[in-house]
Amino acid sequence: MYKYIYIFLLMSVLLFSKCTNNVKTNEMKTQLGYFDQINEIPDSVQVEGITIKNLFKNQILAHQSGYDSTLITDKVYLSHQAFWDNCYGMIFGEENSHKFQTTKGMIAWNRTLYPENKSMFDERAKVLIELKLDSLLKTNLKKFNDLVPYKVESTIGILFTPLIGIGFGGCNKDQFCIELNNTDYEIAYLIEKGLPHELNHLAYEPLRGDDPKFQTALGQVLDEGFACYFAWKFFEGEMTKYEAVSNMSESDWNWFVQNEKAIFEKLQEYFDDESGDNPILRNDKLKLFPDAPQGLAYWLGFRIVEKYVENHGENSWKDIYELNIEDVLDKSGYDEYISEL
Repeated sequence: MYKYIYIFLLMSVLLFSKCTNNVKTNEMKTQLGYFDQINEIPDSVQVEGITIKNLFKNQILAHQSGYDSTLITDKVYLSHQAFWDNCYGMIFGEENSHKFQTTKGMIAWNRTLYPENKSMFDERAKVLIELKLDSLLKTNLKKFNDLVPYKVESTIGILFTPLIGIGFGGCNKDQFCIELNNTDYEIAYLIEKGLPHELNHLAYEPLRGDDPKFQTALGQVLDEGFACYFAWKFFEGEMTKYEAVSNMSESDWNWFVQNEKAIFEKLQEYFDDESGDNPILRNDKLKLFPDAPQGLAYWLGFRIVEKYVENHGENSWKDIYELNIEDVLDKSGYDEYISEL
């Protein structure tokens, strides 16, 4: 009898061991499949003068087997060095500059950042895989270049960072980034819908060098409003106006429309302010309109551009690139429109 019990227990142990090994094998295959998918993402996508570097790819692959610091050095740091050195290396203060301006610093934080945040980082990377990142970027970059009458040159890195500070932006045209682990953003929306908005800044802002109003509140209103209008134009038929303006809700949009006359009349006096501390840009703090939703400046800029196009023809939005800021407001007829409300 004991012999049969022994045989039964032995078979149970062997069966359990086999099942456990199968589970581990399946987990390894799943993980291997994930790394294979990551590896298939190109290091970069370039369409004309715009290059998007998928730095996150090698930040993940560096941990495929142990830790490959050469991938971090060659494919993450040196690949977008101007950004790491001159943007992140500056904006986070001298005490953090070594993390971004040296090979040693980059290797150090990349050693622990992915393992410590693996679940969240993998989840965000899988979103990009599902979006078919390569073809999506190529399609949108080509469409952008076809629409915009001015050629843009820029380098943008999609990356993970130990310090969050930019979201989607940068310090100059070759020092841009998309912070993939910035939880303030819904990453699928940012990559799929937010890119044209940001690229329009890169087309518009270099043309404002001699514009006396560019640093004013009105300048920022039109810069953001034009980027919102361009995004709406880019996705026309697929994106509502309110979604194009800070991804606001329809009820938020309606609040602004219902208060449009008061908004313009009360904010006009701040158009020339260059301090940044005014109700147009800081209504959240100054509360000139305490019930206003977020996105006041973006919405106002969108409406001015929209009125300009209504008065000058469907393709006249392209005029905005060349016109001085004050001329856009004057020729938009927005002031006259408000006076008739």
